[in-house]
Amino acid sequence: MISFTPLKTLQNVEFRNLLTGRFFIVLAFRMLATLLGWWVYQLTKDPFSIGLIGLSEVIPAVSCALYAGHVIDMNEKKRLLLICNYAYIFLIGLLLIPAFFNVEMHFNGHEITYFIYGVIFFTGIARAFIGPIVPSMIPKIVKKENLPNAVTLNQATFLISSVCGHAAGGLLIGFFGVKWTLIVIISLIFVASLFFWQLKQQHSEYKKEEVNVVESMREGISYIFKTKEILGALCLDMFAVLFGGAVAMIPVFATDILDAGAEGFGLLNAASDIGSMCIITLLAVVPLRKNQGKILLVVVAGFGLCIIGFGLSKLYWLSFIFLVMSGMLDGISVVIRGTIVQLKTPDHIRGRVLSVNSIFIMSSNEMGQFESGLMAKLLGVVRSVVFGGSMTVLVALLVASTNPKLRKMNY
Repeated sequence: MISFTPLKTLQNVEFRNLLTGRFFIVLAFRMLATLLGWWVYQLTKDPFSIGLIGLSEVIPAVSCALYAGHVIDMNEKKRLLLICNYAYIFLIGLLLIPAFFNVEMHFNGHEITYFIYGVIFFTGIARAFIGPIVPSMIPKIVKKENLPNAVTLNQATFLISSVCGHAAGGLLIGFFGVKWTLIVIISLIFVASLFFWQLKQQHSEYKKEEVNVVESMREGISYIFKTKEILGALCLDMFAVLFGGAVAMIPVFATDILDAGAEGFGLLNAASDIGSMCIITLLAVVPLRKNQGKILLVVVAGFGLCIIGFGLSKLYWLSFIFLVMSGMLDGISVVIRGTIVQLKTPDHIRGRVLSVNSIFIMSSNEMGQFESGLMAKLLGVVRSVVFGGSMTVLVALLVASTNPKLRKMNY
């Protein structure tokens, strides 16, 4: 019998340390994403330049993801987590050079932008590893009957930190500027590492075996394609978020359409995460008991409709409401997708399956950012967002009609 008792799951000290560390590192990552979108747009005044941030990260992240899954399954996970953590501190620290010494070194806006793209390229490599590590550690920390609840709490932690990161990023930029916001981001990643040090080691089940790298990666991919519920959920996530990535254009909406300023930008950037946080907190107490597959399809279509509404809105408060509603619907889909992947994946290939999962997530988010920037360049910002929302609705309808196993999914 599956247990849905959040407080019981949180009594696990190691699980609390993992979630607390993840809270601080995601808080830093969301602040960084907010800062980079704002910084690059202020340097270039070109929406397409925002899209190139996502492309700079997704190319190395997706390229390394399959190998990262193999490495995660074959090695001790705590050590890998800490290596990635400190790699991020070093790489983000490089951004302090143009932030603090721009005048002395006579950088122009385009030179700073190219430098940012270069740094983000290398953070993409680190992300290929760090993305799957935390969820792959959860099943070894909590009991199987508590796993759905642990997934919900993990997503709630992610979204709470996202809300705080987006909002705090905008506020810090507005009051203290880019350079001091970067200092705060680096400090938060260091704090996260202190909690990760408290985790127990998780050694590979393949420690004594000779494993072929190519065969290992092929095993993870093969399992996903054989498990239609996982494949359907991941495809739905990838294509829906790929086309529905309106949040990438929020710096443009906040600056040129809604006239919201840096503070208003930070709050608008956090709106979808506020909605997700509220609904996931509710789901931790009142979980979905049945028809999760049908609910997943409905909420993704509703998400697309909210994106269309955001694109057409010219009022700040209405835009904020559409983004909150989109976040609530996306929050439901995140919990369902995450639970399906965890419940349907055996321990011995969890790292590889979650790495493929991360490819879908990264390609949808970062490529969605690139797609939004490109379509904004071609169609204009408003039309590009409306187009993306429409395509999201279409994707939900296509998956519903072609994947009966996902449509009938219950857990």
